[in-house]
Amino acid sequence: MLTLILRRKHWFRGFVGLFMTAGLWFWAVAAYAVEKSSPQEKPEDLQKILAAFEKYAEEARKAWQVPGMAIAVVQGDKVVYAKGFGVKELGKADPVNEETLFQIGSTSKAFTAALVGMMVEEKKFGWQDQVVELFPDFQMYDPWVTRQFLVEDVMAQRSGLLSHVGDLQTILGFDRQHIIRTLRYFKPVSSFRSQFAYQNGLFLVAAALIEKYSGKSWEENVQERIFTPLGMSASSTDFQTLRQAKNKATGHVINKDGKVEVLPWDWPYHQAPYICGPAGGINSNVLDMGKWLRLQLGQGKFGGKLLLSEKNLEFIQTPKIMAGARWGLRHFYCEAWMYTPRCPYPLIWHNGGTQGNKTMVAFAPEAGVGLVVLSNLVTELPEALALAFYDLYFHQPPRDWSGKMLQEFQEAEKKGKLPPRPASAAPPLPLKNYVGTYANPVYGKLVITVDQDNLVGTLGPKQVKISFRSWDRDNFIYTVPEVDQGKAPGGTAFRIGADGRAHSLFLDVDGGTEFKRVEEKPSSEGG
Repeated sequence: MLTLILRRKHWFRGFVGLFMTAGLWFWAVAAYAVEKSSPQEKPEDLQKILAAFEKYAEEARKAWQVPGMAIAVVQGDKVVYAKGFGVKELGKADPVNEETLFQIGSTSKAFTAALVGMMVEEKKFGWQDQVVELFPDFQMYDPWVTRQFLVEDVMAQRSGLLSHVGDLQTILGFDRQHIIRTLRYFKPVSSFRSQFAYQNGLFLVAAALIEKYSGKSWEENVQERIFTPLGMSASSTDFQTLRQAKNKATGHVINKDGKVEVLPWDWPYHQAPYICGPAGGINSNVLDMGKWLRLQLGQGKFGGKLLLSEKNLEFIQTPKIMAGARWGLRHFYCEAWMYTPRCPYPLIWHNGGTQGNKTMVAFAPEAGVGLVVLSNLVTELPEALALAFYDLYFHQPPRDWSGKMLQEFQEAEKKGKLPPRPASAAPPLPLKNYVGTYANPVYGKLVITVDQDNLVGTLGPKQVKISFRSWDRDNFIYTVPEVDQGKAPGGTAFRIGADGRAHSLFLDVDGGTEFKRVEEKPSSEGG
């Protein structure tokens, strides 16, 4: 998971922001302002659509080698379809059903956005309020950006930072306060509000605002303000509750040989999504998530009760920044939701992934229809199924979204293989020249030692083990055996001083992170 987090290429990195051109803004708003209506398929037609979709979904699941998944479809204020596919754990016969729990990953972000919207309605603060005035501990690298950062910017993915910067901290075991505090050390890579770049850490700032102005934890707010009113009785916000549940899906990973294998429940890094819970720490099933979709389609009402005003719901689901193009479609990021213009109706959606689970939640508000896909292997199957269902439901020309995405994935896997070590590669210096303690303000101390003629390191509160292998003189590649799960190694470059010892090293974390050697003071002895 470490290298997955550090080196995965986000689909939408590097596109110019929505506010760069008036024409682009007009186009997005015009698409969003389609006249609202609520077309409903006739029962007999809906059953044909669902039957065709179910057949396609199961064939696609097998093609992707996903052990198990569950799907729910919501039409208006009713869950019209809910079913499990495959098994909870590879090699076992226990089937997934509509009550099976999964980690929902980053689709948790929309719950945090809803809580912020509720705070706005209670006039605790406003979308255009300055974050630093509400939460003085907030600080970005640039003082001007710190002052200009508004509440609406926190969840709009337009901070100017590198995509996924700082995500490694959750694996290493740093807490939420540390992650918020270290935002000040990350240099921007683009102008504020000019480009889309996906962040998780900033959602902890949103949670900090929720906690400060409600007097309760983010977890308590989710339970009291969302789970309980919606009747999401099976949903939770911690790992222990998920692990103790009887009906839960086991996570799976793809190993270095390209085979699907079980991610054990005693894997030591399961806590990572929950450390960053406001960005990705909810557990749920498709029946509960169907209720969450009913709230979205009900303009903030559920069971006749208003939880979130239509005005704030629309603000949350309105485009804030262009997020690029993929699948032949243009995408925009809102507040914890994606917005994709399509014909005949735009699609609101978000995906989510943990180490062993992948999720997709998508709906067309004007049409009053949506679906959720939960699965126990990280692939693009959930996204493919959402697009396929859209085409079926709205009678669009059929496209094999799953086949197309699977082919792209397989081609990317081939290109992503590590090239062979250069024939002219020079041997490293004596390994003792690299041994020492190095430090970084974000990640703390990295201790490098020698173990059986190899460099090894420990990093973070969890003392995560890192294995280094010589590549070319002072350049090494590294893996984190308990975390990487077959992903391509990362790169390390040592800088050598005049004394022949390394005085610093760079890890390809957050675009390149420097650790400087620190001299450990010898312990004093009494006498």
